[in-house]
Amino acid sequence: METKSNDTEIVKVQVFSNYKVILMNIDGITQEESMVFPNGEANCMNWILGHLLYIRNAFLETLGETSVWDDEKFSCYNRGAIPLDRIDELVTFEELKSYLQQSQDKLEAKLITIESFNPETINDIAIFCLHELYHSGQLGYLRRVLGKPGAIK
Repeated sequence: METKSNDTEIVKVQVFSNYKVILMNIDGITQEESMVFPNGEANCMNWILGHLLYIRNAFLETLGETSVWDDEKFSCYNRGAIPLDRIDELVTFEELKSYLQQSQDKLEAKLITIESFNPETINDIAIFCLHELYHSGQLGYLRRVLGKPGAIK
């Protein structure tokens, strides 16, 4: 009987845990709150969640899955985009939450079936996990900036 490799198990725990942290940090955030730019310039929660999803789609593609959205249509969430200059392109927070759920469903379904990763993708997968950790923490900090109680106790 073949056992799954440690790397796939570590990635599964990170993907499942990050999702829970993201959900906790965006819980109760309204569309209006998601569009608040701290200091009039720092990225808003809407952009951070959309950006997290933009990169998560690349994660899905690295695992051989299809993206949950059209990257060109959602390019306002790409790395290097300046959300303040592209406010009219940002979609609603509810729409982003829907894409988050879809991406999680796809990631979980795929990760459950993978016994090992292609060695050429290990570095990318590690960076994708780091990326999610980084931005899920930003969502937690922004939650506090918006005057909400911290979600992670």
